[in-house]
Amino acid sequence: MAYTKYSKKYWRETLQAYLFLLPSIAVLGVFVFWPIGFSLVLSFFKWDYTSAEKYFIGLGNYKELFRMSYPVSLNFFYAFVNTVVYALGSLLFVRLVFYVTAGMTKYSRPERKFSLLYTISLVFFILFYVVKMANPGFSISWLVLSLVFIGYFLYVIRRYKRDNHIAMMRSRSWTTLILFIVFYLVVAFWLSKSGDELISYFKLAKESSDFLKAIYNTVYYVILSVPTQITLALIIALLLNRNIRFKNLFRTAYFIPFVTSVVAVSLVWQWMFNDQFGLLNYFLSWFDINKIAWLKEEKWTIPTIAIVSVWQHLGYTTVIFLAGLQNIDRSYYEAADVDGANSWQKFKYITWPLLSPTTFFIMIITMIGSFKIFSQIFILYQGLPGPVNKSGLTLVYYVFQKFYDEQRMGVASAAAYMLFLIILLLTFIQFRLGKKRVHYES
Repeated sequence: MAYTKYSKKYWRETLQAYLFLLPSIAVLGVFVFWPIGFSLVLSFFKWDYTSAEKYFIGLGNYKELFRMSYPVSLNFFYAFVNTVVYALGSLLFVRLVFYVTAGMTKYSRPERKFSLLYTISLVFFILFYVVKMANPGFSISWLVLSLVFIGYFLYVIRRYKRDNHIAMMRSRSWTTLILFIVFYLVVAFWLSKSGDELISYFKLAKESSDFLKAIYNTVYYVILSVPTQITLALIIALLLNRNIRFKNLFRTAYFIPFVTSVVAVSLVWQWMFNDQFGLLNYFLSWFDINKIAWLKEEKWTIPTIAIVSVWQHLGYTTVIFLAGLQNIDRSYYEAADVDGANSWQKFKYITWPLLSPTTFFIMIITMIGSFKIFSQIFILYQGLPGPVNKSGLTLVYYVFQKFYDEQRMGVASAAAYMLFLIILLLTFIQFRLGKKRVHYES
């Protein structure tokens, strides 16, 4: 009898397969799927341990997360538009730098035409900025001009999207990113002294909402820890990949902090951060630097947590990078040696492109892990979200407070799902960008 989709043999083997999977499905259902589904339902109810009754309130818990104790002087939509305008203006400056440094002769005719439109857009941006400075009290006028500028810029991009005019900028992706960040900082924080971008808005809003403060602190921590951890791990992996003495000893030494208990690591760093007899301040005294109150000042809370986390997880990231480096075929480097390539050229054109899948994987897991930071804060500050003013309050710590301290199950569930949505959105963006940047060797 032929083996078809509707044959008895097919259904018998399918049933046997599901019977083998049934124990795992049951365990996952009880300890994973059911809690996830129940917490989603619970996020729409008002319920705490003081009462056995649950009341359906719809999106009330989600609204409470963003409710502010007092209004913020800066409008969110106005700050968002300003941020977009400053970002586009910075991109125009970057494009102008490429246009001037490369020279018109290296451009094709469509590229020169597009660069001309870019220049016109830059002139419009400067005029809009002059209007804003000349009329600081007319925020509506700046808002309208900003929307016009954004619309015109999007029209230019859409019109010339089918041309291959941005190939040069794609080939200089890291240069583009660095210049963009520099120009944005200049435009948003130096030229605009009024503080009207999204970062200024969140700085004001976080003081009137614990949840917004948790988002701000978590994003601040991610920005500090993720690039630092990836950069240091890549440098160490490149060094360990060389033919050096005691290579296995160094690999083990770097990996030990990752398998060490988080509590033990945090307690040791708590002593090292001590402002009176801590080891870090002792090292700083060699350079005549005043003692820093690492665990007592608000401004050092997130950097302190980032230092501990990076140190602990650096070994794991290094090992993953090292595995990726060892998977690169040595024939590429041998061919580069024949062509006379130096070390930087080998890294730029061989190591980095072929290491992009490993880097992409590390960026995903490191970012997700950074958003779940909790244990280091709890141990370093002895069960408090920071020394003063909840300066160490993160999203997971906020969920912990609502669930364990205040016993507000609905609000805690809503906050957990907001964290899930933030991670999901950022992961989706990374996957979209990874399709263009990640090179998988066939």
